[in-house]
Amino acid sequence: MLMSGFGSILALLSLAMVVLAIVALFFAATAREDAYRAADKQTKMFWLIILGLTVVVDLLIPGMMFLRIAGLVATIVFMVDVRPALKAVSGGGGGGRRSGGSSSDGPYGPYNGGR
Repeated sequence: MLMSGFGSILALLSLAMVVLAIVALFFAATAREDAYRAADKQTKMFWLIILGLTVVVDLLIPGMMFLRIAGLVATIVFMVDVRPALKAVSGGGGGGRRSGGSSSDGPYGPYNGGR
């Protein structure tokens, strides 16, 4: 009973690793090439290869735990270091509170309800 519970936890962690790697690969593929150079990070092709290999290893070679952990580390580095730097360089900071404005700001300044 304990082993079946442990197996299901490992299966969920494995699924989470694959999903995170696929999401990171999508973000790496959709970022502009010049943003990587401007953020002083590795090239876009480097990250596409690393994250692509991570997805392949996660999906096709489930027994190679060392490679899966190395891929997870690369995925985490991309998500917490490279992606925020790419967003900062590309001007993709989002709107509202993250860019220093108020939650009531409109596209042309503060919205005060027609007063």
